[in-house]
Amino acid sequence: MKKRILSGMRPTGKLHLGHLVGALDNWVGLQKEYDCFFMVADWHALMSEYENTAALQESAIDNVIDWLAAGIDPEQSTLFIQSQVPGHLELYMIFSCLTPLGWLERCPTYKEQLREIKTRNLNTYGFLGYPVLQAADILIYKADKVPVGEDQLPHLELTREISRRFNTLYKKETFPEPEALLTRMPRLLGLDSRKMSKSYNNTINLSDSQEVIRQKIASMITDPQRIKLSDPGHPEICNVFSYYSFFLPELTGEVSDWCTNAKIGCTECKKRMAEGLIKKLAPFHDRRREFVKDEKKVVKILEQGKEKALSVASKTLKEVKEIMDLPV
Repeated sequence: MKKRILSGMRPTGKLHLGHLVGALDNWVGLQKEYDCFFMVADWHALMSEYENTAALQESAIDNVIDWLAAGIDPEQSTLFIQSQVPGHLELYMIFSCLTPLGWLERCPTYKEQLREIKTRNLNTYGFLGYPVLQAADILIYKADKVPVGEDQLPHLELTREISRRFNTLYKKETFPEPEALLTRMPRLLGLDSRKMSKSYNNTINLSDSQEVIRQKIASMITDPQRIKLSDPGHPEICNVFSYYSFFLPELTGEVSDWCTNAKIGCTECKKRMAEGLIKKLAPFHDRRREFVKDEKKVVKILEQGKEKALSVASKTLKEVKEIMDLPV
């Protein structure tokens, strides 16, 4: 039998190119080797977006359309919405009772986000406890592995600690200790050379039209040291060149020559990048349009995924309650 994986995304808005190169391309490859459960993490989204919940449902469907267009196959993988499987919150409640407060307060990501995110009030009980919900998400499906970047390893270690604590307290090896499936997380910068984020308004969204892509690429910051057309450029510090590296690697040698020998200007280079990116994304956009036209098919895929997720989660929760002598 294939080993199982659990991963998810929060439906907090449109997905962008960073999601494609940082997660979706990886998911597509993993589903061939693993039994993959891919989750729309709407409870996790609520923990930061509780003051603005109107778009969560719309974003959930829109995000799943992007998943499908990117190549996630519902015949191979289970796609579902977290909040439609009540067992997540039940197991979260059980884990909350046995997770020491200190484990959560030492979480580096929690401290970092409290420090950096000023647009929302994250000083809440829910936000402090979100790693416990993550543990419930993973362990209710008894996932063997979790695809993560190195920055997420502390969260996974907390899941492993919770698993060990439960197994020790109730003297039964109920849960696995899921292993990290360390994945290369390419960091695609935004239009302004900062982290690509909707909060910075610097994203190229997967649903953007060809004209919008052209406009956004035209606005990109290039080599700050290249002032005049005749000045030689420095591809290694140019964000546009990094986009060539991600999406059109076969052209990087030629582009480096254009730049370092001042054969074309940055404006022309960006135009060519835009056309190349549009061509590269054309199959994705063709598939996306088909799913947009048939949203009922997307809803049906999620409904089928929910039934499978419910079946697995219910079995785990029943086992947990029996071990703890709780009403089943």
